[in-house]
Amino acid sequence: MLDRLRQRIPDPNVFRIYWATLALGIAYGIAISVLGVYLDERGFAKRDIGRLAAVFAFGIVAMSLPMGALIRRFSAKATLAAAFIGYSFTVSAFPLLDDFSTIAAVRFFDGACSVGVWVSSETILLQRARREHKAFVTSLYAIAVACGYIVGPLLASAWTTSLPLAHAFWLSGLIAFGAGLYAALRIERDLPPEREPELPGATEPGVKASTPALLWRIKNSCFATFAYGYFQASVVLFLPLYLMESKGITKQQSIPIPAFFAAGMLLFSSYAGRLGDRIGHLAVMRLLGLIGLSTILGFVFLDAYVWMCAAVFVAGASLASISPLSLALLGVSSHEHHRTTALYNAFYATGMLLGPVASSELFESAGGGAAMLYHLAGLWAVFVAFTIVFFRDDPAVLRARVERGPAIAPER
Repeated sequence: MLDRLRQRIPDPNVFRIYWATLALGIAYGIAISVLGVYLDERGFAKRDIGRLAAVFAFGIVAMSLPMGALIRRFSAKATLAAAFIGYSFTVSAFPLLDDFSTIAAVRFFDGACSVGVWVSSETILLQRARREHKAFVTSLYAIAVACGYIVGPLLASAWTTSLPLAHAFWLSGLIAFGAGLYAALRIERDLPPEREPELPGATEPGVKASTPALLWRIKNSCFATFAYGYFQASVVLFLPLYLMESKGITKQQSIPIPAFFAAGMLLFSSYAGRLGDRIGHLAVMRLLGLIGLSTILGFVFLDAYVWMCAAVFVAGASLASISPLSLALLGVSSHEHHRTTALYNAFYATGMLLGPVASSELFESAGGGAAMLYHLAGLWAVFVAFTIVFFRDDPAVLRARVERGPAIAPER
């Protein structure tokens, strides 16, 4: 099995990105699993919690496109290490602050450093992954994130049984700092750009496509990551609160909930990636979107804790598995990867920016958590419709048309 894996992924730097990503996922998982509860205990209203999440996302939006330029100037490796270490300082500072404005400022830089990690990591992966295994490579990247998101909440749950919630943020910062040092010492220099002419939208090295043309080429990926960012940022903050208020679960039961979501992503994203490489990334994304939105709709009617955990697991297996497929769908020349991943993460962050604000308003003034879940299901329904309209953007569809060759008109 290891031999087959090395044949698909011969570059050791890909695995080093996975290890760094695993550490980041643990750091994120620790911080995210306690964030909503911690702010709630500190007396912040749900609207304020939503606004703080929006500030975090605004930091991502503001730095997404500049991050592509920084990578071009300083290299993906250098940007990755710096962003890791920057994140470690921002998350460690979080529990030392009291008022909304200073917490908001830290959350902005938290988002800015986070997008630096994502864009750098994804640029390195897309540069080094073979075309025929891109979704498989990105699915393993998602698995590394998912493993971290499983371990992180479990660590946080154990940690907070005897220590204050605030200490969990310091543990998160320590892990992220170690990941930054690992990236600086172990990941090799960036590869020189190569041309991938068989991919639609590819350009010659040194020829810069316009931003609108590049955006149109990756529109399905951008919509997918927007929907996922909108959904993820909303449910991470408000699903535990909804479960405590409407379903009667305890605070301690709510903390491991993100781990079930990550477990679904962990177990199924690799299969989704391999299926996407075989039959088409966009086709698999469409199917997963249908499964995910059905799960969200069904969640409102569940009451038993075990079934709610199972629903979160299915949502992770379907909706979270869309994320690596949408990343693999960014099929352009390698010298454009820093730009496409920057645009991609800008849409992800825009979803994170808008989702918590809209969800908090629905939660407090338009019917509570159930209304929030209905509108999230509606968003995924629009995404599914979008993928049907633009189904020809799937590289598998385009390759099939090329292989069939031009149609020959019948003789009269």
